[in-house]
Amino acid sequence: MAIEGKTEARTQKIRLGMVGGGSGAFIGGVHRMAARIDDHFDLVAGALSSTAEKSLASGRELGLDPEHCYGSFEEMAAREAARPDGIEAVSIVTPNHMHYPAAKAFLERGIHVICDKPLTSNLEDAKKLKEVADRSKALFVLTHNYTGYPMVRQAREMVAEGALGAIRVVQAEYAQDWLTEAVEQTGAKQAVWRTDPKQAGAGGSTGDIGTHAYNLACFVSGLRLDSLAADLDSFVEGRRVDDNAHVMLRFEGGAKGMLWCSQVAPGNENGLRLRVYGTKGGLEWEQENPNYLWFTPFGEQKRLITRNGAGAGAAAGRVSRIPGGHPEGYLEAFATIYSEAAAAINAAKAGTAVDPAVVYPTIDDGVKGVAFVEACVASSKGNGAWVKV
Repeated sequence: MAIEGKTEARTQKIRLGMVGGGSGAFIGGVHRMAARIDDHFDLVAGALSSTAEKSLASGRELGLDPEHCYGSFEEMAAREAARPDGIEAVSIVTPNHMHYPAAKAFLERGIHVICDKPLTSNLEDAKKLKEVADRSKALFVLTHNYTGYPMVRQAREMVAEGALGAIRVVQAEYAQDWLTEAVEQTGAKQAVWRTDPKQAGAGGSTGDIGTHAYNLACFVSGLRLDSLAADLDSFVEGRRVDDNAHVMLRFEGGAKGMLWCSQVAPGNENGLRLRVYGTKGGLEWEQENPNYLWFTPFGEQKRLITRNGAGAGAAAGRVSRIPGGHPEGYLEAFATIYSEAAAAINAAKAGTAVDPAVVYPTIDDGVKGVAFVEACVASSKGNGAWVKV
């Protein structure tokens, strides 16, 4: 990442392990690419699948030393913690129900954890994991990767500096169409576990993509959610989790919001969108055009702020890599989370304070996300009743 014209001093690469993400897994490959982009990590170990045989085969595909390929995360945590050349951090990219036991095993051994979202499949596990993380000397990083986009950082900076005035309204949405039909009944791996409440948790679209929209809304606006009223649907016959949700939001301090997430909206691929309105102006951002941020001061013309253009501030410049006019996208935003994690890990190793500019989602953000999902489910079961979060 660029930091205002400075060249970052190169430190020794952080030894990284991975739990999950073996052959055929989508998100594991994304994490590995993200970890490589800024070159702060070296993947050296893995418990990449649910069986020892598959894990070893996936390790071979990735060129890992067989001595660092494990049949279970428990074995990996114990043996790597005992080795002088063992891993310093681990990426957890399993289905949701395995996040808690895996993260717990590594945190208790002082190994930093970088975990995919949502934090866990239920709020009880989320709270227990927070207790473990709070006791551990290791860091916990949650990969809400959309917070890594330069224009999202720009929007957050503008809100914090008062460019919008007092925030009144927050509108967030995330629309997809890939579950419009019963894809899980075809055996498609990604669909099968995401629609299984035993693996994904009680929330379907709310847990998978609604948590992203909710996290983004809070990250940019700086607001804390007070209560919500949700209407969840499982439109596809036989589906056991929600595939569409409409949620009204009440934030502390009086601001209001609405969140829509859907995986049955034909014509939408990854339509994550955020709009924030205050007493002095409004902001609009779309994930599918991430290098653009629209800002409208009240009573004035709408202004386009680009990643490296006029109006972009230090927060955006700090996490930009590529010259203006060359688009940065999903993988680079994901890489920002890994680079922020690396900065925090290296500071911990050196016993120094972390640069205040370093920002990444934490265990607390994860607990809030799971609480959001469970509040949505409870509200919908109560016919859309308002539920405190």
